[in-house]
Amino acid sequence: MSLKLYVIGCGSATPIGQRISSAFALKKENEFFLVDCSEGAQMQLKPYGIRMQKISRVFISHLHGDHYFGLIGLLSSLHLFGRTEPIHVYGHAVLKKIIDLQMKAGNTTLSYPLCFHTIKSHKHALIYEDDEIKVETFPLIHSIPTNGFVFREKSKNRNLKKDFIADYNPSVEWIQRLKAGEDFVDGTGNHIENQMITTPSSYQPKSFAYCSDTVYTESILPYIQGVDLLYHEATFMDNMKDVARDKLHATASEAATIAKAANVKALLIGHYSARYASLEPLLQEARAIFPATIAAEEGLVLDV
Repeated sequence: MSLKLYVIGCGSATPIGQRISSAFALKKENEFFLVDCSEGAQMQLKPYGIRMQKISRVFISHLHGDHYFGLIGLLSSLHLFGRTEPIHVYGHAVLKKIIDLQMKAGNTTLSYPLCFHTIKSHKHALIYEDDEIKVETFPLIHSIPTNGFVFREKSKNRNLKKDFIADYNPSVEWIQRLKAGEDFVDGTGNHIENQMITTPSSYQPKSFAYCSDTVYTESILPYIQGVDLLYHEATFMDNMKDVARDKLHATASEAATIAKAANVKALLIGHYSARYASLEPLLQEARAIFPATIAAEEGLVLDV
């Protein structure tokens, strides 16, 4: 398995030109996790190679419109297209009330189960886990309750040594148990430690952290430490640091400072103020502190 991040929208509150507000898709095998869903996001899915019906989970960081105004439209479109598979939505409790009100106002009963998972704005928590990945949420500091998310692949199963397979011809059940790390016991009760008959997978699990709207805060460092790719908002340049603090946003240099302190492998900046026609000054400001910085742009696809 490998993770791919699709940038659907990376602007701030005001869409401008071809730039729409925050929306990202993380591809895991043959499914997509949508992270924030701004107005117009669903219009960009097909052009960017994202199959709407393959979206299994949606994570909403907070309830400013530029991060979730596209959600109702997406849910409605999935209904009109006859979706039957469940979709899981993770967000603050009031979002469920908004969804229910919208559906009631439109006299709509969705064709698929919508499973809502409430996240807490003040605590770090594991909110999803399967055999391949786990997703955690953590608090950010903004003008309303806001959360970040971190997606971490799990380690791959171990590999069986060929000589062990030849000598013992283990069953399919035993192979699965051994790959998961269990010791082997043969038919006579002979015990063999797992490390003697397996080797670790060479695959290095990937991780992606998403920090949407937030003022500069080092409180997030424990949650994002060492991730392969960090998305951190960079609404302003450093000459507008006072404005950033007043609006509880961050600058490009502050995003880079966080990335450096967290020892991440790469930084992706976004949530740009509409005042910046060119992203180059923000990118250069960040790269002066953290060279491995990438500027998000609509349609960009990154291997995590």
